[in-house]
Amino acid sequence: MSERKGTGATGNKDKTSGRNDDQKKEAQEDFDIDMEAPETERAAVAIQSQFRKFQKKKEHGSDDS
Repeated sequence: MSERKGTGATGNKDKTSGRNDDQKKEAQEDFDIDMEAPETERAAVAIQSQFRKFQKKKEHGSDDS
């Protein structure tokens, strides 16, 4: 995966600063995810696993710099 611009703590602020409450609520309602579905659980576990690997690599990589 490649590194994307604007995904940091301040990057997201610029995207949502122009939205009002109705637009935020509408954006949240766009997602219809069955949280009880087995494939949702498998996807969540896979995402968490990749994130943990990324965090480990990030921690160990900073020692070499």
